[in-house]
Amino acid sequence: MSSGAASGTGRGRPRGGGPGPGDPPPSETHKLVVVGGGGVGKSALTIQFIQSYFVSDYDPTIEDSYTKICAVDGVPARLDILDTAGQEEFGAMREQYMRAGHGFLLVFAINDRQSFNEVGKLFTQILRVKDRDDFPIVLVGNKADLETQRQVPRSEASAFGASHHVAYFEASAKLRLNVDEAFEQLVRAVRKYQEQELPPSPARGETSTRDQLPSPSLFPHLGFPGYTTPSLLNFLFPSTSPASSHRKYQEQELPPSPPSAPRKKDGGCPCVLL
Repeated sequence: MSSGAASGTGRGRPRGGGPGPGDPPPSETHKLVVVGGGGVGKSALTIQFIQSYFVSDYDPTIEDSYTKICAVDGVPARLDILDTAGQEEFGAMREQYMRAGHGFLLVFAINDRQSFNEVGKLFTQILRVKDRDDFPIVLVGNKADLETQRQVPRSEASAFGASHHVAYFEASAKLRLNVDEAFEQLVRAVRKYQEQELPPSPARGETSTRDQLPSPSLFPHLGFPGYTTPSLLNFLFPSTSPASSHRKYQEQELPPSPPSAPRKKDGGCPCVLL
């Protein structure tokens, strides 16, 4: 993956957001969510990926967001990454960001058995919120540099990934080991999933009518209640603003208004010419 511009509202050393003058504009946007127990290194992985910087001190996260524009497999993409809280007191926030996420980096620490035990619960919760049997998820065993303190055998974590049909990486935010690779694989998983879920785009010149638009039931994982929400209209018509999308949709759906009755030039009552 080629390096790109990055920005964020979290910790670390921020860099300018937006593509450089010679970079192609992103052709796709993916909302990625980093989840896992407290202290497993979610923020360290995220900041290492975004800013190539290792955060050594532990500062419990409530919620930090970052954006990185880069190319994965030669395709420019905008990655909106949410670094979430791992502490149990913030558990009520989980379902909110799970509904919005397009893919999840599920993180535990290889030197923390309890954090690995939480992985199964989080995996089940993601599928329940998305109402799916599978979803784009990558499993990451962080802190691979602490091999001498390992509590989770590699074989056990690999077996979990294989049985749940998700890729598994052992990573180290400190050594920048498999950091980019894990995020890259998640983007690939999101792309593959979206290709399977989304219907093909209409041919050039065709009109997207209600019969051609996908049913909201196809997208329960996005959390959209119906066609009238601006966010969903923007999703269906990404090339226009929500307001213009709404107008475009109404023009397609509503029948033309009947012609107004002519009025007298003096402004009197309308009359019909026979």
